[in-house]
Amino acid sequence: MEKCPSFSGLLPAGRKSHVTDSASIGCRETVMRALLQIIFMVTFHLYLASGYEDTPWCSPIKVKNGHATCNSPYRSYYKNAKGARCNIYCQKGYELHGASQVICQEDKRWSGKYLCKQKRCHTLTMPLNGGFKCVDGAYFNSRCEYYCSPGYQLKGERIVTCMDSKVWSGKPPTCVDLEPPRIKCPSVKEKVAEPNKLTARIFWETPEGRDTADGILTDVILKGLPSGTNFPEGDHKIQYTVYDRAENKASCKFNVKVRVKRCAKLSAPDNGYVKCSGASDNYGATCDYFCVGGYELQGSPARVCQFNSEWSGAEPTCSFMNINVGINDAAKFLDQFYEKRRLLIVSTPTAADFYYRLQIGMLQQGQCGLDLRHVTVIELFGVYPTYIGRIGRRILPPALGFQLRLLLRIPQNKFQLVVLDKHGMDKERYAVPVTNTDLFTLIDAFPLRKDEMKLQAEFGHTCN
Repeated sequence: MEKCPSFSGLLPAGRKSHVTDSASIGCRETVMRALLQIIFMVTFHLYLASGYEDTPWCSPIKVKNGHATCNSPYRSYYKNAKGARCNIYCQKGYELHGASQVICQEDKRWSGKYLCKQKRCHTLTMPLNGGFKCVDGAYFNSRCEYYCSPGYQLKGERIVTCMDSKVWSGKPPTCVDLEPPRIKCPSVKEKVAEPNKLTARIFWETPEGRDTADGILTDVILKGLPSGTNFPEGDHKIQYTVYDRAENKASCKFNVKVRVKRCAKLSAPDNGYVKCSGASDNYGATCDYFCVGGYELQGSPARVCQFNSEWSGAEPTCSFMNINVGINDAAKFLDQFYEKRRLLIVSTPTAADFYYRLQIGMLQQGQCGLDLRHVTVIELFGVYPTYIGRIGRRILPPALGFQLRLLLRIPQNKFQLVVLDKHGMDKERYAVPVTNTDLFTLIDAFPLRKDEMKLQAEFGHTCN
């Protein structure tokens, strides 16, 4: 049998091979034992040389919300063996605070501290006139929802999320006032025109607008006549417009109606005319009746348009003035003319007097002007004891003529012209004849005459 090769050279010094040439032990078994001894010896020497470094040395490394990748010396199985180097990593949404790499040291402690802290975005700014609410504050993956105060609307993204980059997913929105303010106008205002007017003074409470956002209004603009105005007859549209600080606007409208109650149109009487106030037929209008010279009014001198659209009184007429020449009392005689006629008294000692004849001649030529000015001419003739007086063709009693001269202090022995106004006032005396032009100029300056002239011009009563 062939001898097995010797492995004694592989054994350490001082160690003898146990391989024998015993026939009872096979060659293969001998070789296997030798190999095992060699492996054991090599491992033992390596263990002694490493100083026990292949055993766990530091505490096991743990990274909350992250992980570590480690490299051990001599390719050790243990990640926390002495000399092991570990790189620290944080999971998404977290960031590393402290050492990014640690080493297992001789004192069985890791060389640094580390911590994975949740990432945080900057604190959101509260929008003006609004706010926000978040699920998890400003931390990673937190969702925040914006809202606006009543009256405001959100402009921009309603929901933002804190991202891994530590910024929010959208720009901060704003709260804008897009809702118009509110305003309510009063109901339709209707009123009857005031008496003797074509207008009605109408009042209402100025409507107050309300802003649904901050409650502040910048302008209130009225289109139409303001409250307290005298509104003319008809329909009038009133509009109020309000603006808020965001220049949103709202308007409301209502109508003002003014009605005028009217009576039937009045007609002027024959030989007369009528002058009315207001519109001549409206409620409260007063119509005054007048007669032309030589006529006097019979009936109601004035009529009023009443609320029931009917005229007060009865329609008057203009009759030729009936002068009672049979009165023996001068004062009572003159009372017939009070506020009706002006008097022109021509006194002469004789009808053959030159001044008298000249004056009467001029007055006859100006009869239309006398009638226009409501003038009655009274002629007084004679001296004591014979007195004669007349108005046109109507003869006055002698005693009445005498009393008139005494009452008015008119001399009997010379020509004199006396002018009395409608109130019986002695306005002027002439010792010589006066022209119609000068006489009419005087009368036209009387206070009542000015109003008469306006009416006569209005109704076309003139002398051609």
